[in-house]
Formats: sequence, structure tokens, C-alpha cells
Amino acid sequence: MTERTDVVELLKGQHTRIRELLDEVANTKGQDRARHFHDLVRLLAVHETAEEEVVHPFARKNIDGGELVVKDRVEEEEHAKQALSRLDDMDPDSPEFLDQFAALRQDVLAHAENEERYEFAHFDRVADRGRLETLARAVQAAEALAPTRPHPGTDSAVKNMAVGPVAAVVDRTRDVVRKAMG
Repeated sequence: MTERTDVVELLKGQHTRIRELLDEVANTKGQDRARHFHDLVRLLAVHETAEEEVVHPFARKNIDGGELVVKDRVEEEEHAKQALSRLDDMDPDSPEFLDQFAALRQDVLAHAENEERYEFAHFDRVADRGRLETLARAVQAAEALAPTRPHPGTDSAVKNMAVGPVAAVVDRTRDVVRKAMG
């Protein structure tokens, strides 16, 4: 990220990468699919944690109808966390994985579109460029410490702060072990 990137640019860029990973999982097989899925899980986990800790609290306080907008996004995120947790324990080449992944893919794409339309689109009206750049830095800081796996039930900043640090250590240790074992 350049120092001039604002939070909307950062998050939309991550949404683009999420879309690419969704396509890669859908269009590959075997170890490639497993690797792309792992990358997707990691990106979604840190992305959603940062949104819950930084972006949603900002939206709640600053955009018209923010409480309702965020409530809807958090429900979508919780649904995706549950689906990701189920998929993470499956064989990525099994028919069951493919069916459940197809449903998750549609949900994630709709969620990203909803965030961009109902949440992010209002940010430039309620904050100046400097504030949006500060929010981008806060998102990056939250992502650096975020768990790398979905943890259903941690759908708020308070819950993430309580569970997140321990979950992040466990998740990152699990990631290192998985990588070492190939």
C-alpha cells in the first residue's frame, strides 16, 4: 500500500483479490485448489476481522442508517465464517466441497457488492481523504494481528479483541506447520 491509499481503495483491492481467489479455487483441482482455498480462507479471515474492528464501527457512527447496514453485513460475514469452517475440513476435490463452495462463492460475491454499495460508497461523504487514509492504516494494523482462520461468533470488535490474539497465534502456528508439512 502506498501512503496515499485510503480505506475504500484498500478494501476494494482486497475484494478484487478475493474474486480472483474464488475463481482460482473454482477452476483448479488437487493441490492447486487446496492452496488457493487456503489463501482465500486466510485473506477472508484477516479482511473480515479488520472490517469488524475498524470499518464497521466507523460506518455505524458515521453513515446514515449505519447500525442497520453493519448489522446486515455482519450477518453475511458470520454465515461465510461458518461455511468456511465447514469447508476447511473437507477434501477440496470432493463433490460436497464443490457444491458448498459454489454457494459460498455466491454469498461472498454478494457480500462484497453489498459492502461496496451500502457501506463504502458513503465514506467519502462523511470523512476527508486524510481520515480515510488513517482508516486504511488501522485496517492494515488489525490485519497484521488478525486470526488467519474463520472463527464463527467473533463478529464484533470487542469479541475480536477478546478472542483474536489467542486465535491468531494458534492460527499462525497452524499455518507454519501446514506449510512445513507440504
